[in-house]
Amino acid sequence: MKCQPNSISTIPALLGVVTLVSLMGFAAGRLPKGWIKSGSHPQNYEIAQDAAVKHGDKAAAYIKFTGASADGFCTLMQMFKANDYHGKRLRMSAWMRTENADSAQLWVRLDGAKGMAGFDNMNNRAVRGSTDWKKYEIVLDVTTNTVDVAFGVILAGKGQVCVVDFMFEAVGNDVPSTNMLTPEQMKEGQKRQATYEYPKQPVNLNFEDDQVTGAEYEANLARDKAAADAARSWLAANAIRLDTVEAGHG
Repeated sequence: MKCQPNSISTIPALLGVVTLVSLMGFAAGRLPKGWIKSGSHPQNYEIAQDAAVKHGDKAAAYIKFTGASADGFCTLMQMFKANDYHGKRLRMSAWMRTENADSAQLWVRLDGAKGMAGFDNMNNRAVRGSTDWKKYEIVLDVTTNTVDVAFGVILAGKGQVCVVDFMFEAVGNDVPSTNMLTPEQMKEGQKRQATYEYPKQPVNLNFEDDQVTGAEYEANLARDKAAADAARSWLAANAIRLDTVEAGHG
């Protein structure tokens, strides 16, 4: 899995990435079970599990740029219900390794019924170039009005990122929050429509389950397309613009 080095002029701030874009453009049999491929240009990227790439004894998943143009980004992601973490400070961690990556980032978004309750996409500490395995963390406060938690890993531009061993845990207030939103950005706006009842907990965090079958892919695609249509309208009404980071200057 070799990646060609290059650069891009800008890296998008990840916002509402869940369903703003198409979920097409990948081989259903290679996607890790329970995970979704999304982004602005998912067709320019390959996502798969790779038993040959491991951290410890755990096989990783990867996002690899395979397109002709380095515009945009791709994410491997999933969502789950926030109820079990209400009133807690939540830390998500995962291990990443990069090869000639323009920008690799973990991200977490807390979705309330009327807006975002928290957000961090490592835009201020993105991983670039070629790096060995390292653990990265995001810490957010899950308020009682948080409905869903969206999370994943993003590759913007060219290169490749490998990821494994996602973990969620409640931590004390001595662990600093990494929330990127201001109080103004977290103000409640228009109520969003309920789109899908997500699992109570995240699944397949170590990519150990079987990969998605063709039948499962078709069912998931129909479900996520319906969620996309509803969420797109809500995100358009509640969008918060975040600063972007220029490659090589962040």
